[in-house]
Amino acid sequence: MPLPDPELLPEFYVWVPFKRLLAWAVDTLLILALTALVLLATALLTAFILPVLYTALNIAYRTVALARWSATPGMALMAVELRDGHGRRLDATAALLHTLGYTGSVLVVLPQIASVAMMLITPRRQGLTDLLLGTAMINRPAAG
Repeated sequence: MPLPDPELLPEFYVWVPFKRLLAWAVDTLLILALTALVLLATALLTAFILPVLYTALNIAYRTVALARWSATPGMALMAVELRDGHGRRLDATAALLHTLGYTGSVLVVLPQIASVAMMLITPRRQGLTDLLLGTAMINRPAAG
């Protein structure tokens, strides 16, 4: 089954950009907490590589969560999840590719601005990485 059609089933995309923003904030706080724990556990020795540490934890956190649940904890809290172009949950490869695309886009300002703009104007509320991979964030379907 493909992704829900935004014209026939708009409820899958309502408030998704706002929920993504809130999910990002929650996930960022959790990743910062993980980074602080690693800093403390290493007696602050990892402070010398703090940007690398944060980036590595960010990539691991997002990839593992997306591969396992098709959502990070922040996304789960906001009741949204990523789906592939066929409407399926992400597998490990898609999770890694999505995470790497996200990481690349936040490291460079113009792709990030383009991605946010695309989330606001595309019918499926897809960011740049979503559009390239054929993924979309949707409101979590009701169990049943």
